[in-house]
Amino acid sequence: MNRRLPRSGATPALAELPPLGLSGLDPAFSRLLTVRESDGIDTVRTWHVLDNGPELAALGVTPVGTILCVHGNPTWSYLWRRLVTQATDAATRGAEAWRVVAVDQLDMGFSERTGVPRTLARRVLDLADLTDSLAIEGPVVTLGHDWGGSISLGWALDHPGQLAGVMLLNTAVHQPEQHSVPAPLRLALGKGILGVATVVTPAFLETTLALAHPSLDASVKTGYRAPYRGKARRGGIGAFVADIPVDAQHESAPELDRIAAGLLALEVPALLLWGPRDPIFSDRYLDDLLGRMPHADVHRFEGCGHLLAEDADYAGAALTWLGDLPAHGAGAPSGHGAENAPEATSSVVEPAVPASPWAATTVNPLWHYLDELRSSDETALVDMAPGAGASPRVVTWRQLSRQVRRIATGLDRIGVRRGDRVSLLVPPGADLTAVLYACVRIGAIVVVADAGLGLRGLTRAVRGARPDFVIGAVQGLAAARALGWPGTKIATARFPAAVARALGVRHTLAELIELGADEALPDEPGPDDTAAVLFTSGSTGPAKGVVYSHGQLSAVANALFMQYGVGVGTGLVAGFAPFALLGPALGARSVTPDMDVTSPKTLTAVAVAAAVGAIDATVVFLSPAALANVVATADDLVPADHDALRGVRTFLSAGAPVSEPLLAAAARLMPEASAHTPYGMTEGLLMADISLEGIRAASEVDALAAAGPGGVCVGIEAGAVSIRISALDAQGNATGAAGAEANVTGEIVVSAPHVKDHYDRLWLADRASRRAVPADERRWHRTGDVGHLDGAGRLWVEGRLPHVIVTIAGVVTPVGPEQRIESVPTVSRAAVVGVGEPGTQQLVAVVETSPGARRPGLAAESLATAVRASVMVPIAAILVVPHLPTDIRHNSKIDRTLLSHWAAGILGGGRMTQP
Repeated sequence: MNRRLPRSGATPALAELPPLGLSGLDPAFSRLLTVRESDGIDTVRTWHVLDNGPELAALGVTPVGTILCVHGNPTWSYLWRRLVTQATDAATRGAEAWRVVAVDQLDMGFSERTGVPRTLARRVLDLADLTDSLAIEGPVVTLGHDWGGSISLGWALDHPGQLAGVMLLNTAVHQPEQHSVPAPLRLALGKGILGVATVVTPAFLETTLALAHPSLDASVKTGYRAPYRGKARRGGIGAFVADIPVDAQHESAPELDRIAAGLLALEVPALLLWGPRDPIFSDRYLDDLLGRMPHADVHRFEGCGHLLAEDADYAGAALTWLGDLPAHGAGAPSGHGAENAPEATSSVVEPAVPASPWAATTVNPLWHYLDELRSSDETALVDMAPGAGASPRVVTWRQLSRQVRRIATGLDRIGVRRGDRVSLLVPPGADLTAVLYACVRIGAIVVVADAGLGLRGLTRAVRGARPDFVIGAVQGLAAARALGWPGTKIATARFPAAVARALGVRHTLAELIELGADEALPDEPGPDDTAAVLFTSGSTGPAKGVVYSHGQLSAVANALFMQYGVGVGTGLVAGFAPFALLGPALGARSVTPDMDVTSPKTLTAVAVAAAVGAIDATVVFLSPAALANVVATADDLVPADHDALRGVRTFLSAGAPVSEPLLAAAARLMPEASAHTPYGMTEGLLMADISLEGIRAASEVDALAAAGPGGVCVGIEAGAVSIRISALDAQGNATGAAGAEANVTGEIVVSAPHVKDHYDRLWLADRASRRAVPADERRWHRTGDVGHLDGAGRLWVEGRLPHVIVTIAGVVTPVGPEQRIESVPTVSRAAVVGVGEPGTQQLVAVVETSPGARRPGLAAESLATAVRASVMVPIAAILVVPHLPTDIRHNSKIDRTLLSHWAAGILGGGRMTQP
């Protein structure tokens, strides 16, 4: 039964111009248009639009195309005011000019109140009537939000000859059957509530305005409220809500179905900008849109919600995306794949397709040794902490290979397919290793987020990655259930039926192994297929999902083999999470030491010695945080432990640069080992390498160049890696051409076969991270780290790009001054930050002392004098704190942004509180 649409007001009302003085709205863009309606009875309607076309004409600028903007409910064209302004400003600067036409839909904003219910199909026709009246031809890129998204897409499908692209903010074209209509809309549609909540009172409008993050300024709220003063002007809000097709019998359901189906054949470029905190159009609707437009570029703005246009710079993102389009011709196909290119003709006989997609590559698939050694009874891995009270778990290559193949087959039997995403919430150990290799063997994409992110960080990561399946131990499954993480749940252990139901468990690992007993594996994935989404630490912002192909992950393993000789016959102690899972890919026997992976400080020297002894390890890989506690607990070692550690030949510590004293102390525990500290990041796990001897040699050079920028020396390029520097300009931006000139400070840019493919659903971040070196087609990654190369080709890290300080005297990078301050005897750690506006920033040093301060305060005169004498740049103030704001003990991980805001508040007269 059709829902009766409420009339659009007590009486029709004429269109009018917005009042002057609305925040951010230039009245020069407002126009009233008389439009003839295509209803067969020659009805004329009056619309209000924002249109910068006349302004562009006055400037003598011919636009390259039109952006057609359609708002949803209960907003109006005010939503697009920033885009209109930014597009016009860009044209005045000589940049690419776009005409922006932002409509107020009939019965909405300042357009005419028609007094006639308008269905979705009618609104699509209304939009066409308007564009016909304006004689808009092409190319046109549509932009829609909320229910304006469906309307804009309806117009797009009806005008293929004019269409050059589509852009969307949070919207939907389909309601998944397994999910109910979002709660706010269900409430508004409730019997006896619709009219009261949407028309009689401004409740629906006010609820929508409250969805901004952060809260809207009062002046902006006034702008949104302006056309909806009084119930006579709010009828369109109620009509819009009533027009939501909640079932197949609804009058607008056929039109929405037509639009949803039409997107499957839409080949023009698409951009989806999304606020994941939206309680209405959540990520499930983003997934649906991506299923219909898999070629679309996507950027999820973490922390933003339904009113993304207010929460983030969507306008800058949209104009940047439009500027990247290869052409603006109407109907231009997407540039995201080769499937749209014309077939080439050639008389050359193509070679036969190799039996395996890996035959033409220089690396082996990750599961190569699991196949090659599947008949071996040699040890593959040892889990030193398999469970409370249990003995170490020893797994042979034969057992591991069988387990992987059976789990892989079982996963395939329950419907896990190539390209499906599987989130792994399993502690490091034998189970995680088997599950991970089973997933990659069938082409499922593993989603790995470090438990150290905490529940909030993990929730952001897992929800953002939108896994189809979740495999977890009890703690992970409990968190997934409580926090609403998506995906079919698979448990690593059996639970009582009631517990399994409570956790939402559908399958267990034991069931998968039984289902896959015949080991009937599906076809293997190829090197270009996506293998994993690995989340960054989140130490410099929300964790980002880093996407790797199978070939790129295999290249990581190959880089470790080429650099350190880790391979068949090697015993590897992996106390650093990114490398704990690479042992089987290298053919090395590996061991997970007894520790809590969420707390590196729990790893002790005795536990490392036990792990080394369990497999006669020759290589030890630890994080700097774990290493500090290993050194701190060295007095607990007994002679047998020392004997075991004497067998180590290579020792590695990575995750942050490691100080010479800490590395030297560790080297004394492993006297026969060559100590190294690799430089890398989640986006490229091994970029440079330096040994303990190299650190000492570099320190001598740095001491001779005391006036230089300083920094942490991380060594020379590893293997096939190339490192370049993009010089900083006077404003601290990395604008210089990427080169290898010595002693030039700039952003560190890297390239290697094992550099990430892209960021997951973060188009803006991915675009910013890519850097093309002239005449070079390799994949390059902008690291965000700042540093320089010295005359010997060694890389020195000077800090992070966002932490560069721009003073009136020039650009200052923080690590060098921090190191010099830490040379003051009573200073244990230091951070140098800028206070004020870039260009006139003042340097402030924030230090921890030994013995530690009991409360924050200004440094004593003697300490302040010593600190100032230690550095080559003027320091405006020295502040002492009990603890710098970080739980990762290295200056590169200190939250300098937080300290900068805190110091500015203190120097401005604020209270002396702990940052």
